[in-house]
Parts: sequence; structure tokens; C-alpha cells
Amino acid sequence: MSVDFRPAELTDAAALRELFAESFVETFGHLYRPADLNEFLATNSEAKWHGNLTDPQVAIRVADNDGEIVGFVELAPKKLPYETAAPAIELRRLYLKSSAHGRGIADELMKWALQEAAARGAQELVLSAYVDNTRARRFYERYGFEVVGKYDFMVGSQADEDLILRHVIMQAHA
Repeated sequence: MSVDFRPAELTDAAALRELFAESFVETFGHLYRPADLNEFLATNSEAKWHGNLTDPQVAIRVADNDGEIVGFVELAPKKLPYETAAPAIELRRLYLKSSAHGRGIADELMKWALQEAAARGAQELVLSAYVDNTRARRFYERYGFEVVGKYDFMVGSQADEDLILRHVIMQAHA
């Protein structure tokens, strides 16, 4: 697998929508009633991705394998219910196709996310992870993320307990 990393383009909207839906269903689909899952996935429209791709406050980087997007990471203004003491950016999503797991792609995307957050003036990077997603939690802990809170992540009418994790990018100078 020969992977190139590049900024997402407007023409990637459909592929990003499909990859997110495929990965979410594969990882979490068994947890939800079909109506709740369908309601949640309906919010993942191509138009929403177009909006994210044209928003200058949102940054999306993709892992491209010969024209197929096999992973992506998305940074956006912080919306998680966690008060930070320093400027923060949210890592909204980091998803890979299952065939791309174990190839270092997530590591490259995370390294870019940390560098991009710092370049945008953030001193903290925050994200959420499903409480029982041990694979993701181990990955984030390897990068120094620590649990700082919890909140309810809604999938349709079902509330899931998500952990809020934080990574300090740089210490504020006194």
C-alpha cells in the first residue's frame, strides 16, 4: 500500500462521507437500533462535508492510496463540553478503512494533527472517544492524551458515554 498524505479537496466530499459511514458502522453499528443509526448517518451528508471542506476553520488531511481515500483526520473549532485554560482545537474525527489499520497511517495523521493544531495557535488538542473503544483510547494515550471529562454522544435517540481526552501541545509561559 503506497499512501500519500494531502489536504482534502472539495472533490473528496463523497469519499469522506462514505469512509466515515463505513468505518462508523463497522466499528459501532452493532450498538444501535437501526432507526437510531440511520438517523445519525443521515446527518453525514455530502453537503455537510462540502461545508466542512470550505470552512477555513476546519482542516482535513487524507491518506490517499492510488486515488482511494483510506483514512482522514479532521480538526475544527472546539465544541466539546470541556472548558480549557488555553486555546484549544478539537480533533473531530480520525477514521481509517479497516484494511489500512496497522500500517502507520493513523500515526502520520495524528502527527499532522498535532503540528497543524500548534500552527493554528492551539495549546491543547481535545477529542472524544467512546468509553469502550479501547483500541482508540490506547492509540490516543500513546500520544499523551489524558481523560479530562465525559459527555453523552447522541446517535439518534441513544446516548453513549464518550470520554473527553486532552493533549497539551505546549505549556503557556508565565
